[in-house]
Amino acid sequence: MTDPISSSLLPVTLLTGFLGSGKTTLINYLLKHNHDEKVIIIENEFGPVNIDSSLLNVSTEIQIVEMTNGCICCTVQGELTEALHKLHAKRSIGELQFDRLIIETTGLADPAPIIQTFFIDNLIRETIQLDAVIALVDAQHILKHLNEHRVALSQIGFADRIILTKTDCINDEQKAEVVNRIHKINHKAAIFETEKGQIPKSYWLDIHAFELSDELTINKGFFVINPTQVFEAGFKSLPRQKQTISWDDNICSYLFEAGELDLKKIGSFMESLVEQYGNDMLRYKGVLAIKGNDQRLIVQGVHKVVGFDYGSPWQNLSERISKLVIISRKLPFNELNQAFLKTISDQ
Repeated sequence: MTDPISSSLLPVTLLTGFLGSGKTTLINYLLKHNHDEKVIIIENEFGPVNIDSSLLNVSTEIQIVEMTNGCICCTVQGELTEALHKLHAKRSIGELQFDRLIIETTGLADPAPIIQTFFIDNLIRETIQLDAVIALVDAQHILKHLNEHRVALSQIGFADRIILTKTDCINDEQKAEVVNRIHKINHKAAIFETEKGQIPKSYWLDIHAFELSDELTINKGFFVINPTQVFEAGFKSLPRQKQTISWDDNICSYLFEAGELDLKKIGSFMESLVEQYGNDMLRYKGVLAIKGNDQRLIVQGVHKVVGFDYGSPWQNLSERISKLVIISRKLPFNELNQAFLKTISDQ
Protein backbone atom coordinates (compact mmCIF):
# COMPACT_ATOMS: atom_id res chain seq x y z
CA MET A 1 0.00 0.00 0.00
CA THR A 2 1.17 3.59 0.52
CA ASP A 3 2.64 5.79 3.18
CA PRO A 4 0.39 8.03 5.31
CA ILE A 5 -0.88 11.18 3.63
CA SER A 6 1.56 14.07 3.79
CA SER A 7 1.04 17.69 2.86
CA SER A 8 2.80 17.13 -0.47
CA LEU A 9 0.52 14.30 -1.60
CA LEU A 10 -2.71 15.08 -3.41
CA PRO A 11 -5.68 13.38 -1.67
CA VAL A 12 -8.02 11.52 -4.01
CA THR A 13 -11.52 10.23 -3.28
CA LEU A 14 -13.09 7.59 -5.49
CA LEU A 15 -16.86 8.07 -5.66
CA THR A 16 -18.74 5.02 -6.89
CA GLY A 17 -22.30 3.77 -6.95
CA PHE A 18 -24.79 2.29 -9.37
CA LEU A 19 -26.72 4.34 -11.92
CA GLY A 20 -29.05 6.87 -10.28
CA SER A 21 -27.61 6.53 -6.78
CA GLY A 22 -27.04 10.28 -6.38
CA LYS A 23 -23.32 10.84 -6.99
CA THR A 24 -23.85 14.09 -8.91
CA THR A 25 -26.21 15.39 -6.20
CA LEU A 26 -23.58 14.69 -3.55
CA ILE A 27 -20.88 16.50 -5.53
CA ASN A 28 -23.13 19.50 -6.15
CA TYR A 29 -23.82 19.77 -2.43
CA LEU A 30 -20.08 19.61 -1.73
CA LEU A 31 -19.28 22.32 -4.27
CA LYS A 32 -22.01 24.59 -2.92
CA HIS A 33 -20.75 24.34 0.67
CA ASN A 34 -17.01 23.93 0.10
CA HIS A 35 -15.46 27.38 -0.09
CA ASP A 36 -12.08 26.79 1.55
CA GLU A 37 -10.38 24.61 -1.04
CA LYS A 38 -10.20 23.99 -4.77
CA VAL A 39 -11.29 20.66 -6.18
CA ILE A 40 -10.55 18.86 -9.42
CA ILE A 41 -13.29 16.47 -10.53
CA ILE A 42 -12.64 13.73 -13.04
CA GLU A 43 -15.99 12.79 -14.51
CA ASN A 44 -16.85 9.74 -16.56
CA GLU A 45 -20.07 8.76 -18.25
CA PHE A 46 -20.85 5.51 -20.03
CA GLY A 47 -21.60 6.62 -23.56
CA PRO A 48 -20.56 9.19 -26.20
CA VAL A 49 -22.03 12.22 -24.39
CA ASN A 50 -21.14 13.22 -20.86
CA ILE A 51 -24.56 14.05 -19.43
CA ASP A 52 -23.46 14.44 -15.83
CA SER A 53 -21.04 17.29 -16.51
CA SER A 54 -23.91 19.45 -17.74
CA LEU A 55 -25.73 18.83 -14.45
CA LEU A 56 -22.83 19.91 -12.24
CA ASN A 57 -22.85 23.51 -11.03
CA VAL A 58 -19.25 24.27 -11.89
CA SER A 59 -17.55 27.44 -10.64
CA THR A 60 -14.32 28.96 -11.94
CA GLU A 61 -12.43 27.15 -9.16
CA ILE A 62 -13.43 23.71 -10.44
CA GLN A 63 -11.63 22.06 -13.33
CA ILE A 64 -13.65 19.28 -14.97
CA VAL A 65 -11.70 16.56 -16.77
CA GLU A 66 -14.17 14.71 -18.98
CA MET A 67 -13.45 11.25 -20.35
CA THR A 68 -16.42 10.18 -22.41
CA ASN A 69 -15.14 7.35 -24.62
CA GLY A 70 -15.88 4.53 -22.22
CA CYS A 71 -15.85 3.28 -18.67
CA ILE A 72 -12.89 4.43 -16.56
CA CYS A 73 -12.44 1.06 -14.98
CA CYS A 74 -11.84 -0.77 -18.22
CA THR A 75 -11.42 0.82 -21.64
CA VAL A 76 -9.94 4.11 -20.44
CA GLN A 77 -7.80 3.02 -17.50
CA GLY A 78 -4.75 4.19 -19.44
CA GLU A 79 -6.45 7.51 -20.07
CA LEU A 80 -7.04 7.95 -16.35
CA THR A 81 -3.32 7.45 -15.73
CA GLU A 82 -2.47 9.96 -18.43
CA ALA A 83 -4.96 12.47 -17.02
CA LEU A 84 -3.45 12.11 -13.55
CA HIS A 85 0.05 12.64 -14.95
CA LYS A 86 -1.06 15.80 -16.75
CA LEU A 87 -2.82 17.15 -13.67
CA HIS A 88 0.32 16.57 -11.61
CA ALA A 89 2.46 18.37 -14.19
CA LYS A 90 0.11 21.38 -14.31
CA ARG A 91 -0.05 21.51 -10.52
CA SER A 92 3.73 21.29 -10.21
CA ILE A 93 4.35 24.31 -12.45
CA GLY A 94 1.48 26.31 -10.94
CA GLU A 95 -0.66 26.25 -14.07
CA LEU A 96 -3.47 24.67 -12.05
CA GLN A 97 -4.03 25.11 -8.33
CA PHE A 98 -6.15 22.58 -6.48
CA ASP A 99 -6.23 20.85 -3.11
CA ARG A 100 -7.94 17.55 -3.81
CA LEU A 101 -9.22 15.29 -6.56
CA ILE A 102 -12.54 13.45 -6.77
CA ILE A 103 -13.04 10.72 -9.33
CA GLU A 104 -16.69 10.00 -10.06
CA THR A 105 -17.04 6.68 -11.83
CA THR A 106 -19.82 5.64 -14.13
CA GLY A 107 -22.54 3.67 -12.41
CA LEU A 108 -21.51 0.58 -14.38
CA ALA A 109 -17.87 0.67 -13.27
CA ASP A 110 -16.08 -1.90 -11.13
CA PRO A 111 -13.75 0.15 -8.87
CA ALA A 112 -10.96 -2.46 -8.83
CA PRO A 113 -8.85 -1.32 -11.83
CA ILE A 114 -9.16 2.33 -10.79
CA ILE A 115 -7.94 1.55 -7.27
CA GLN A 116 -5.01 -0.48 -8.58
CA THR A 117 -3.91 2.48 -10.72
CA PHE A 118 -2.87 4.29 -7.54
CA PHE A 119 -0.50 1.52 -6.48
CA ILE A 120 0.95 0.36 -9.81
CA ASP A 121 2.08 3.61 -11.48
CA ASN A 122 5.27 5.01 -9.90
CA LEU A 123 4.56 8.72 -10.44
CA ILE A 124 1.00 8.41 -9.16
CA ARG A 125 2.10 6.42 -6.12
CA GLU A 126 4.70 9.04 -5.21
CA THR A 127 2.53 12.14 -5.71
CA ILE A 128 -1.09 11.11 -5.10
CA GLN A 129 -2.69 9.42 -2.09
CA LEU A 130 -5.90 7.45 -2.54
CA ASP A 131 -7.90 8.52 0.51
CA ALA A 132 -11.03 6.36 0.40
CA VAL A 133 -13.65 4.64 -1.73
CA ILE A 134 -17.13 6.08 -1.13
CA ALA A 135 -20.15 4.15 -2.43
CA LEU A 136 -23.58 5.68 -2.85
CA VAL A 137 -26.45 3.21 -2.60
CA ASP A 138 -29.96 3.82 -3.94
CA ALA A 139 -32.07 2.28 -1.14
CA GLN A 140 -35.15 2.09 -3.36
CA HIS A 141 -33.52 -0.04 -6.06
CA ILE A 142 -30.35 -1.59 -4.57
CA LEU A 143 -31.87 -5.04 -3.89
CA LYS A 144 -32.86 -5.33 -7.54
CA HIS A 145 -29.43 -4.04 -8.64
CA LEU A 146 -27.64 -6.57 -6.44
CA ASN A 147 -29.71 -9.41 -7.88
CA GLU A 148 -29.26 -8.38 -11.50
CA HIS A 149 -25.94 -6.49 -11.75
CA ARG A 150 -22.93 -8.04 -10.03
CA VAL A 151 -20.94 -4.82 -10.32
CA ALA A 152 -23.19 -3.34 -7.63
CA LEU A 153 -21.78 -5.98 -5.25
CA SER A 154 -18.25 -4.95 -6.10
CA GLN A 155 -18.99 -1.27 -5.55
CA ILE A 156 -20.30 -1.98 -2.04
CA GLY A 157 -17.53 -4.47 -1.30
CA PHE A 158 -14.73 -2.00 -2.03
CA ALA A 159 -16.30 0.85 -0.04
CA ASP A 160 -14.81 2.46 3.07
CA ARG A 161 -17.96 4.51 3.64
CA ILE A 162 -21.46 3.87 2.28
CA ILE A 163 -23.99 6.68 1.77
CA LEU A 164 -27.59 5.48 1.59
CA THR A 165 -29.93 7.61 -0.53
CA LYS A 166 -33.65 7.62 -1.43
CA THR A 167 -34.70 6.13 1.92
CA ASP A 168 -37.79 8.34 1.80
CA CYS A 169 -39.08 6.04 -0.94
CA ILE A 170 -39.13 2.89 1.24
CA ASN A 171 -40.56 1.88 4.61
CA ASP A 172 -38.62 0.94 7.75
CA GLU A 173 -38.88 -2.80 7.12
CA GLN A 174 -37.48 -2.42 3.61
CA LYS A 175 -34.72 -0.18 4.93
CA ALA A 176 -33.76 -2.82 7.52
CA GLU A 177 -33.51 -5.41 4.77
CA VAL A 178 -31.28 -3.13 2.70
CA VAL A 179 -28.99 -2.34 5.64
CA ASN A 180 -28.69 -5.99 6.67
CA ARG A 181 -27.78 -7.03 3.15
CA ILE A 182 -25.17 -4.29 2.86
CA HIS A 183 -23.67 -5.37 6.20
CA LYS A 184 -23.44 -8.96 4.97
CA ILE A 185 -21.46 -7.84 1.93
CA ASN A 186 -19.29 -5.31 3.78
CA HIS A 187 -19.41 -5.18 7.58
CA LYS A 188 -16.35 -2.96 7.79
CA ALA A 189 -17.84 0.24 6.35
CA ALA A 190 -20.14 2.62 8.22
CA ILE A 191 -23.43 3.44 6.50
CA PHE A 192 -24.74 7.01 6.52
CA GLU A 193 -28.31 7.77 5.52
CA THR A 194 -28.77 11.21 4.00
CA GLU A 195 -31.24 13.21 1.92
CA LYS A 196 -30.31 14.97 -1.31
CA GLY A 197 -26.58 14.61 -0.72
CA GLN A 198 -26.70 16.72 2.45
CA ILE A 199 -23.78 15.24 4.34
CA PRO A 200 -20.82 17.16 5.81
CA LYS A 201 -17.64 16.59 3.83
CA SER A 202 -15.85 15.43 6.98
CA TYR A 203 -17.81 12.17 6.77
CA TRP A 204 -16.63 11.21 3.30
CA LEU A 205 -13.44 13.18 2.65
CA ASP A 206 -10.06 12.80 4.40
CA ILE A 207 -10.94 9.34 5.72
CA HIS A 208 -7.33 8.06 5.37
CA ALA A 209 -8.70 4.58 4.67
CA PHE A 210 -5.62 3.39 2.79
CA GLU A 211 -3.12 4.26 5.49
CA LEU A 212 -1.54 1.39 7.38
CA SER A 213 -3.27 2.32 10.64
CA ASP A 214 -4.06 0.39 13.81
CA GLU A 215 -7.81 0.83 13.40
CA LEU A 216 -9.80 -2.28 12.57
CA THR A 217 -13.46 -1.73 13.33
CA ILE A 218 -16.20 -4.15 12.40
CA ASN A 219 -19.93 -3.44 12.08
CA LYS A 220 -19.41 0.30 12.37
CA GLY A 221 -23.15 0.79 12.29
CA PHE A 222 -25.88 2.72 10.54
CA PHE A 223 -26.24 6.45 11.14
CA VAL A 224 -28.87 8.98 10.16
CA ILE A 225 -28.08 12.58 9.35
CA ASN A 226 -30.78 15.11 10.12
CA PRO A 227 -30.83 17.43 7.08
CA THR A 228 -31.90 20.41 9.20
CA GLN A 229 -28.77 20.03 11.35
CA VAL A 230 -26.41 18.82 8.71
CA PHE A 231 -23.46 20.97 9.76
CA GLU A 232 -23.86 19.89 13.36
CA ALA A 233 -23.37 16.27 12.26
CA GLY A 234 -26.20 15.06 14.46
CA PHE A 235 -26.01 11.27 14.29
CA LYS A 236 -28.13 8.71 16.01
CA SER A 237 -27.37 5.02 15.90
CA LEU A 238 -30.21 2.78 14.76
CA PRO A 239 -30.57 -0.79 16.06
CA ARG A 240 -29.95 -3.55 13.55
CA GLN A 241 -32.91 -5.84 13.13
CA LYS A 242 -32.52 -9.60 13.11
CA GLN A 243 -31.77 -10.89 9.64
CA THR A 244 -34.42 -13.35 8.45
CA ILE A 245 -33.63 -13.38 4.74
CA SER A 246 -30.84 -15.27 3.03
CA TRP A 247 -29.13 -13.78 -0.02
CA ASP A 248 -26.98 -15.54 -2.57
CA ASP A 249 -24.41 -12.77 -3.01
CA ASN A 250 -21.00 -13.97 -4.13
CA ILE A 251 -19.22 -11.21 -2.17
CA CYS A 252 -19.29 -11.18 1.62
CA SER A 253 -17.17 -10.39 4.68
CA TYR A 254 -15.00 -12.92 6.48
CA LEU A 255 -13.50 -12.51 9.96
CA PHE A 256 -10.49 -14.51 11.15
CA GLU A 257 -9.58 -14.31 14.86
CA ALA A 258 -6.81 -15.85 16.94
CA GLY A 259 -4.36 -15.05 19.72
CA GLU A 260 -0.63 -14.37 19.34
CA LEU A 261 0.77 -15.52 16.01
CA ASP A 262 4.12 -16.81 14.84
CA LEU A 263 5.62 -14.28 12.42
CA LYS A 264 6.96 -16.83 9.93
CA LYS A 265 3.75 -18.86 9.96
CA ILE A 266 1.44 -15.90 9.42
CA GLY A 267 3.78 -14.61 6.72
CA SER A 268 3.52 -17.93 4.87
CA PHE A 269 -0.25 -17.99 5.37
CA MET A 270 -0.70 -14.49 3.92
CA GLU A 271 1.62 -15.22 1.00
CA SER A 272 -0.32 -18.36 0.11
CA LEU A 273 -3.69 -16.66 0.66
CA VAL A 274 -2.90 -13.71 -1.58
CA GLU A 275 -1.30 -15.87 -4.27
CA GLN A 276 -4.21 -18.30 -4.42
CA TYR A 277 -7.22 -16.06 -3.74
CA GLY A 278 -5.94 -12.50 -4.23
CA ASN A 279 -7.90 -11.95 -7.42
CA ASP A 280 -11.12 -12.57 -5.49
CA MET A 281 -10.19 -10.54 -2.40
CA LEU A 282 -11.51 -7.02 -2.90
CA ARG A 283 -10.29 -5.46 0.34
CA TYR A 284 -8.64 -6.93 3.42
CA LYS A 285 -7.08 -5.62 6.59
CA GLY A 286 -5.59 -7.22 9.66
CA VAL A 287 -4.31 -6.06 13.03
CA LEU A 288 -2.18 -8.94 14.27
CA ALA A 289 -0.48 -9.79 17.55
CA ILE A 290 2.96 -11.28 16.94
CA LYS A 291 4.66 -13.39 19.58
CA GLY A 292 7.70 -11.60 20.98
CA ASN A 293 6.80 -8.22 19.48
CA ASP A 294 5.05 -5.48 21.48
CA GLN A 295 3.78 -3.71 18.35
CA ARG A 296 0.72 -4.48 16.29
CA LEU A 297 1.43 -5.84 12.80
CA ILE A 298 -0.82 -4.06 10.29
CA VAL A 299 -1.79 -5.79 7.05
CA GLN A 300 -3.82 -4.11 4.31
CA GLY A 301 -4.43 -5.05 0.72
CA VAL A 302 -6.46 -4.78 -2.48
CA HIS A 303 -6.45 -7.96 -4.55
CA LYS A 304 -2.76 -8.94 -4.82
CA VAL A 305 -1.40 -5.53 -3.79
CA VAL A 306 -0.61 -5.84 -0.08
CA GLY A 307 1.33 -3.86 2.51
CA PHE A 308 2.71 -4.72 5.96
CA ASP A 309 3.93 -2.41 8.73
CA TYR A 310 4.22 -2.28 12.50
CA GLY A 311 1.87 0.06 14.33
CA SER A 312 1.43 1.19 17.91
CA PRO A 313 2.27 -1.11 20.86
CA TRP A 314 -0.35 -3.25 22.59
CA GLN A 315 -1.39 -1.77 25.91
CA ASN A 316 -2.05 -5.02 27.77
CA LEU A 317 -2.15 -8.78 27.26
CA SER A 318 -5.94 -8.95 27.04
CA GLU A 319 -5.87 -6.77 23.90
CA ARG A 320 -3.47 -9.04 22.03
CA ILE A 321 -6.05 -10.61 19.73
CA SER A 322 -5.27 -11.02 16.05
CA LYS A 323 -8.06 -10.10 13.64
CA LEU A 324 -8.14 -10.27 9.87
CA VAL A 325 -11.16 -9.02 7.88
CA ILE A 326 -11.49 -10.01 4.22
CA ILE A 327 -14.17 -8.77 1.83
CA SER A 328 -14.08 -11.25 -0.99
CA ARG A 329 -15.90 -13.42 -3.43
CA LYS A 330 -16.69 -16.81 -1.96
CA LEU A 331 -13.75 -18.31 -0.05
CA PRO A 332 -13.42 -21.78 1.54
CA PHE A 333 -13.66 -20.15 4.96
CA ASN A 334 -13.54 -23.27 7.15
CA GLU A 335 -10.43 -24.55 5.41
CA LEU A 336 -8.71 -21.15 5.52
CA ASN A 337 -9.70 -20.54 9.13
CA GLN A 338 -8.08 -23.82 10.17
CA ALA A 339 -4.91 -22.74 8.36
CA PHE A 340 -5.08 -19.33 10.05
CA LEU A 341 -5.39 -20.94 13.49
CA LYS A 342 -2.30 -23.01 12.76
CA THR A 343 -0.28 -19.78 12.68
CA ILE A 344 -0.79 -19.35 16.43
CA SER A 345 2.51 -19.35 18.27
CA ASP A 346 3.20 -22.62 20.13
CA GLN A 347 4.89 -20.82 23.01
